Amino acid sequence: MRHLLIDTDTGSDDAVALLMAMKSPDVKVEVITIVAGNVPADKALQNALYMVDLCQYETKVYLGAEKPLIRPLFTAQFVHGDDGMGDIGLDLKGRKPLEGHAVDAIIDTVNKFPNEIEIITLGPLTNMALALAKAPEIASKIKSCVIMGGVGFGYGNITPVSEYNIWVDPEAAQMVFQSGMNMTMVGWDISIKYAAFDQKATQELRNIQKPLADFVVDIQGAKARFTSEITGEIGFDLPDPITVAVALDRTVATDIKKLYVEVVLGEGLTRGQTIVDHTNILKLKPNMEVVLEASREKFLAQLYSSFD
Repeated sequence: MRHLLIDTDTGSDDAVALLMAMKSPDVKVEVITIVAGNVPADKALQNALYMVDLCQYETKVYLGAEKPLIRPLFTAQFVHGDDGMGDIGLDLKGRKPLEGHAVDAIIDTVNKFPNEIEIITLGPLTNMALALAKAPEIASKIKSCVIMGGVGFGYGNITPVSEYNIWVDPEAAQMVFQSGMNMTMVGWDISIKYAAFDQKATQELRNIQKPLADFVVDIQGAKARFTSEITGEIGFDLPDPITVAVALDRTVATDIKKLYVEVVLGEGLTRGQTIVDHTNILKLKPNMEVVLEASREKFLAQLYSSFD
């Protein structure tokens, strides 16, 4: 049995990613850690605990960083809804995490499963950066860390060149990227190419006629409205679910290259940009496996299997 730790800022697509992981028969989600991002940390916590209850799953959930390392928090509630779950009236109050901080939970879990723990990050990298700063030796004990963040090849979603998770806390991202961990980056470019759902694809989800399939569509309602306002097209994409899909089954990624990646720490339009050295101009040691292409068919198969 594979051991997972998922670090999440639980919004509507994170919720689907958690569903996929918890429904997978091949892995055990040992710990879920909460970071502020899509929504404030307290709301992300309630959303994650709601998903754990929905899946009737046994795991440990810990609250973590409530703001980035040095910057004010800028949430994505304008995308995911005020509650982060599409504002569809879910009961998202009153659930309690375990005592203790997510950063300590990350360190303890790595030490409990040395060279076995697989980490998936779905939000800003604040918790991971704090854990690595407190216990840098854990970097070599983590089997893999699959990161939803950045842009491997293409444009951004919060500035013309920057992806939201990295942009929120670029200092944390740079610390993680330079940590020496075995890392894979699944950028927003992969989501919009292989995990986007237009009206036709959304209707295909509805046609499955399973409660969890309808739930997945329903909680994307705010995101779909936001997409329509920006692009004029009705639909949504699922960056966190395709990241989990890659983590669970490496063959979902059909083209992966080991490249050097670093993060822009300044202000302005390039804040949080992931600089990916595709042509080895910098002559620096590659630090990241970057997913460049993926299989939509394998992603959908994995997503659909989580509805049972």
